[in-house]
Amino acid sequence: MKMTVYGAAGNVGRRIAIEALGRGHDVTGVVRSKAQFSTLPENVIPCAADVSDLQQLARTVEGQDLVISALRPRDGHEEDLIALTRSVLDCTAAAGVRVLLVGGAARLLLPGRGGETVLSAPNFLPASTVAIARACQAQYELCLSEARADWTYLSPAAMLQPGNRTGHYRLGTDTLVVDENGASCISMEDFAVAMLDEAEIPKHVRSAFTVGY
Repeated sequence: MKMTVYGAAGNVGRRIAIEALGRGHDVTGVVRSKAQFSTLPENVIPCAADVSDLQQLARTVEGQDLVISALRPRDGHEEDLIALTRSVLDCTAAAGVRVLLVGGAARLLLPGRGGETVLSAPNFLPASTVAIARACQAQYELCLSEARADWTYLSPAAMLQPGNRTGHYRLGTDTLVVDENGASCISMEDFAVAMLDEAEIPKHVRSAFTVGY
């Protein structure tokens, strides 16, 4: 499969690119500038493009079978995520290419909390993550309103950190996946496994899902 990964130099995007390469896919890694090419995984085809520019974006989709967006704005510019996601959805819809989005956990219901979500529950999120959580909630709502693009939205567990690739995870839909101790976590490596599993065998077309241990 030929695929493009936006944000391929980031923590999650890089791991997705590595997982895809390990499965034999051809990966084009899109970053903001050529100066970031050295940060891409080996064997990724480098591409510099401004994702907010639809003309530049169009050439990153041409001839591809799939797009994965792991875009995350810089601190202080979290609201840019909505406009960037809109560009990605518009471009992939026009090209007829499926897009998988690395989403946030903000939308997920907390087990046993009467309808509270990760974002709405008082004091659940550290103050430093509230801005990006709000942006991710808006990103998800944008996807729900999109009738043209062939999208899938993958939300991580509450804790998404570098770790080991076990190849194991549990699936959920709209509720945070927690273990027997009430903890909600997944490594970035296994998050990438879940993303590539969905890429290869689509099960959540125009819908969202979540993963955790």
